Amino acid sequence: MIEIIEEFTKVCNIGELKDREGKRFTVNDIEIAVFLVDEKIYALQNHCPHQHAPIIYDGFVEDCKVVCPAHGWEFNLKDGKLNNNRKGLDSYEVIINDENVYVKVIDKKFNW
Repeated sequence: MIEIIEEFTKVCNIGELKDREGKRFTVNDIEIAVFLVDEKIYALQNHCPHQHAPIIYDGFVEDCKVVCPAHGWEFNLKDGKLNNNRKGLDSYEVIINDENVYVKVIDKKFNW
């Protein structure tokens, strides 16, 4: 059962996350990577923009960045940006309610 609070979707309980390890979830057909780092939780798009593979959750975390396991690109956990402040990954707002982790995933609609 998916629980929703004001556009936020429950993805897990805090206890399911391990410090500095990613975990992947799907919300509204969008894959996200969720990370617990120093008691703070971050959520990013899980698809590598280079290879378009859902592997970001498997990257290693250092200095508040996740490093893609395929090619070493570093993404800021706070905003998903690359080192040079270029666009990297979408980042998603996270809230905690009763030890549950909720993520607000906005599906981007292209207006071609």
